[in-house]
Amino acid sequence: MNEKAVHAMREFLEALGLDLKALGMERTPERVAEMYGLLFSGIGKDTRELWGETFDAGTGADGIVAVKGIPFYSMCEHHLVPFFGEAGIAYLPAKHGVAGFSKFTRLVEVISRRPQLQERMTAQIAEAVARDLHAEGVLVVVEARQLCMMMRGDAAHGARTTTNAVLGRLKEDAGLREQAMALLLDRKK
Repeated sequence: MNEKAVHAMREFLEALGLDLKALGMERTPERVAEMYGLLFSGIGKDTRELWGETFDAGTGADGIVAVKGIPFYSMCEHHLVPFFGEAGIAYLPAKHGVAGFSKFTRLVEVISRRPQLQERMTAQIAEAVARDLHAEGVLVVVEARQLCMMMRGDAAHGARTTTNAVLGRLKEDAGLREQAMALLLDRKK
Protein backbone atom coordinates (compact mmCIF):
# COMPACT_ATOMS: atom_id res chain seq x y z
CA MET A 1 0.00 0.00 0.00
CA ASN A 2 1.29 3.44 -0.91
CA GLU A 3 1.12 5.15 2.49
CA LYS A 4 1.95 8.56 1.01
CA ALA A 5 -1.08 8.28 -1.32
CA VAL A 6 -3.30 7.10 1.54
CA HIS A 7 -2.26 10.06 3.68
CA ALA A 8 -2.77 12.51 0.81
CA MET A 9 -6.25 11.10 0.07
CA ARG A 10 -7.23 11.35 3.74
CA GLU A 11 -6.04 14.97 3.82
CA PHE A 12 -7.84 15.73 0.55
CA LEU A 13 -11.19 14.31 1.73
CA GLU A 14 -10.93 16.05 5.07
CA ALA A 15 -10.02 19.33 3.32
CA LEU A 16 -13.33 19.03 1.46
CA GLY A 17 -15.11 18.92 4.82
CA LEU A 18 -15.76 15.19 5.11
CA ASP A 19 -15.68 13.61 8.56
CA LEU A 20 -14.48 10.18 7.48
CA LYS A 21 -15.19 8.53 10.81
CA ALA A 22 -18.73 9.93 11.15
CA LEU A 23 -19.57 8.88 7.59
CA GLY A 24 -18.20 5.36 7.97
CA MET A 25 -15.48 6.13 5.41
CA GLU A 26 -12.45 5.37 7.58
CA ARG A 27 -10.97 2.97 4.99
CA THR A 28 -11.91 5.06 1.95
CA PRO A 29 -8.44 6.66 1.65
CA GLU A 30 -6.85 3.19 1.47
CA ARG A 31 -9.38 1.94 -1.09
CA VAL A 32 -8.98 5.04 -3.27
CA ALA A 33 -5.17 4.90 -3.11
CA GLU A 34 -5.25 1.22 -4.12
CA MET A 35 -7.69 1.92 -6.97
CA TYR A 36 -5.61 4.79 -8.34
CA GLY A 37 -2.52 2.58 -8.08
CA LEU A 38 -4.25 0.22 -10.52
CA LEU A 39 -5.62 3.01 -12.72
CA PHE A 40 -2.14 4.52 -13.07
CA SER A 41 -0.26 1.21 -13.32
CA GLY A 42 0.89 2.04 -16.87
CA ILE A 43 3.10 4.91 -15.70
CA GLY A 44 6.71 4.19 -16.54
CA LYS A 45 6.01 0.92 -18.38
CA ASP A 46 7.89 0.39 -21.63
CA THR A 47 5.60 -1.03 -24.30
CA ARG A 48 8.51 -2.81 -26.00
CA GLU A 49 8.48 -5.34 -23.17
CA LEU A 50 4.94 -6.59 -23.73
CA TRP A 51 5.07 -8.00 -27.27
CA GLY A 52 6.96 -11.20 -26.64
CA GLU A 53 7.74 -13.21 -29.73
CA THR A 54 6.72 -11.90 -33.15
CA PHE A 55 6.01 -14.18 -36.08
CA ASP A 56 6.55 -14.47 -39.80
CA ALA A 57 3.06 -14.75 -41.26
CA GLY A 58 4.43 -16.47 -44.35
CA THR A 59 4.23 -15.72 -48.04
CA GLY A 60 1.11 -14.03 -49.29
CA ALA A 61 0.34 -12.57 -45.87
CA ASP A 62 1.14 -9.00 -46.75
CA GLY A 63 -2.19 -7.33 -46.03
CA ILE A 64 -3.41 -5.06 -43.31
CA VAL A 65 -4.07 -6.63 -39.91
CA ALA A 66 -6.80 -5.10 -37.75
CA VAL A 67 -7.74 -5.64 -34.12
CA LYS A 68 -10.82 -3.68 -33.07
CA GLY A 69 -13.29 -3.39 -30.25
CA ILE A 70 -10.52 -3.26 -27.64
CA PRO A 71 -12.16 -1.92 -24.48
CA PHE A 72 -10.28 0.53 -22.27
CA TYR A 73 -10.72 2.75 -19.24
CA SER A 74 -8.46 5.72 -18.65
CA MET A 75 -8.34 8.83 -16.49
CA CYS A 76 -8.61 12.34 -17.89
CA GLU A 77 -5.50 14.16 -16.77
CA HIS A 78 -7.41 17.44 -16.45
CA HIS A 79 -10.06 16.30 -13.97
CA LEU A 80 -8.98 12.79 -12.87
CA VAL A 81 -12.30 11.28 -13.88
CA PRO A 82 -12.66 8.35 -16.26
CA PHE A 83 -13.04 8.25 -19.97
CA PHE A 84 -13.74 4.91 -21.54
CA GLY A 85 -14.52 3.29 -24.84
CA GLU A 86 -12.94 1.15 -27.52
CA ALA A 87 -9.78 1.28 -29.56
CA GLY A 88 -9.14 -0.18 -33.00
CA ILE A 89 -5.67 -0.79 -34.42
CA ALA A 90 -4.86 -1.53 -38.06
CA TYR A 91 -1.30 -2.05 -39.15
CA LEU A 92 0.72 -3.10 -42.15
CA PRO A 93 3.23 -5.57 -40.68
CA ALA A 94 6.88 -5.63 -41.58
CA LYS A 95 8.27 -9.01 -42.59
CA HIS A 96 8.66 -11.13 -39.44
CA GLY A 97 6.71 -8.55 -37.49
CA VAL A 98 3.27 -10.06 -36.81
CA ALA A 99 2.37 -9.97 -33.12
CA GLY A 100 -0.10 -12.10 -31.21
CA PHE A 101 -3.54 -10.49 -31.23
CA SER A 102 -3.82 -10.44 -27.43
CA LYS A 103 -0.74 -8.20 -27.26
CA PHE A 104 -2.73 -5.35 -28.79
CA THR A 105 -5.24 -5.45 -25.95
CA ARG A 106 -2.33 -5.40 -23.50
CA LEU A 107 -0.80 -2.42 -25.34
CA VAL A 108 -4.05 -0.44 -25.05
CA GLU A 109 -4.30 -1.38 -21.38
CA VAL A 110 -0.76 -0.23 -20.55
CA ILE A 111 -1.09 3.08 -22.39
CA SER A 112 -4.57 3.82 -21.05
CA ARG A 113 -3.51 3.21 -17.45
CA ARG A 114 -1.87 6.59 -17.11
CA PRO A 115 -3.33 10.06 -16.67
CA GLN A 116 -4.20 10.73 -20.30
CA LEU A 117 -5.73 12.84 -23.00
CA GLN A 118 -7.59 10.80 -25.60
CA GLU A 119 -5.66 12.45 -28.42
CA ARG A 120 -2.30 11.62 -26.83
CA MET A 121 -3.35 8.08 -25.97
CA THR A 122 -4.36 7.48 -29.60
CA ALA A 123 -1.01 8.78 -30.86
CA GLN A 124 0.95 6.77 -28.27
CA ILE A 125 -0.76 3.53 -29.33
CA ALA A 126 0.07 4.21 -32.99
CA GLU A 127 3.66 5.17 -32.19
CA ALA A 128 4.19 2.04 -30.08
CA VAL A 129 2.94 -0.27 -32.86
CA ALA A 130 5.11 1.49 -35.44
CA ARG A 131 8.20 1.53 -33.22
CA ASP A 132 7.89 -1.78 -31.40
CA LEU A 133 6.80 -3.91 -34.38
CA HIS A 134 8.58 -1.90 -37.09
CA ALA A 135 5.19 -1.73 -38.81
CA GLU A 136 5.18 -0.19 -42.27
CA GLY A 137 1.99 1.70 -41.45
CA VAL A 138 -0.44 2.13 -38.57
CA LEU A 139 -3.96 3.50 -38.12
CA VAL A 140 -5.52 3.79 -34.67
CA VAL A 141 -9.10 4.91 -34.01
CA VAL A 142 -10.35 5.51 -30.47
CA GLU A 143 -13.96 6.27 -29.58
CA ALA A 144 -14.72 7.23 -25.99
CA ARG A 145 -17.15 8.74 -23.56
CA GLN A 146 -15.61 11.42 -21.37
CA LEU A 147 -17.14 11.64 -17.91
CA CYS A 148 -15.71 15.13 -17.50
CA MET A 149 -17.98 16.17 -20.41
CA MET A 150 -20.95 14.28 -19.00
CA MET A 151 -20.69 15.36 -15.36
CA ARG A 152 -19.67 19.01 -15.63
CA GLY A 153 -20.78 22.12 -17.47
CA ASP A 154 -23.17 21.29 -20.29
CA ALA A 155 -23.61 17.70 -19.05
CA ALA A 156 -23.23 16.26 -22.54
CA HIS A 157 -24.79 12.87 -21.77
CA GLY A 158 -24.14 10.31 -24.48
CA ALA A 159 -21.60 12.43 -26.34
CA ARG A 160 -18.71 10.46 -27.81
CA THR A 161 -15.33 11.65 -28.97
CA THR A 162 -13.39 10.00 -31.78
CA THR A 163 -9.69 10.41 -32.42
CA ASN A 164 -7.32 8.82 -34.88
CA ALA A 165 -3.62 8.64 -35.61
CA VAL A 166 -2.08 7.52 -38.91
CA LEU A 167 1.58 6.72 -39.54
CA GLY A 168 3.83 5.40 -42.29
CA ARG A 169 2.46 3.92 -45.50
CA LEU A 170 -1.12 4.15 -44.24
CA LYS A 171 -0.66 7.92 -43.97
CA GLU A 172 1.06 8.24 -47.33
CA ASP A 173 -1.19 5.95 -49.40
CA ALA A 174 -4.86 7.00 -49.48
CA GLY A 175 -5.95 3.59 -50.82
CA LEU A 176 -4.26 1.68 -48.00
CA ARG A 177 -5.60 4.18 -45.46
CA GLU A 178 -9.13 3.68 -46.78
CA GLN A 179 -8.72 -0.11 -46.55
CA ALA A 180 -7.54 0.18 -42.95
CA MET A 181 -10.36 2.57 -42.06
CA ALA A 182 -12.91 0.23 -43.69
CA LEU A 183 -11.61 -2.66 -41.58
CA LEU A 184 -11.85 -0.68 -38.36
CA LEU A 185 -15.20 0.98 -39.04
CA ASP A 186 -16.94 -1.90 -40.84
CA ARG A 187 -17.25 0.14 -44.02
CA LYS A 188 -17.67 -1.70 -47.31
CA LYS A 189 -15.47 -0.57 -50.14
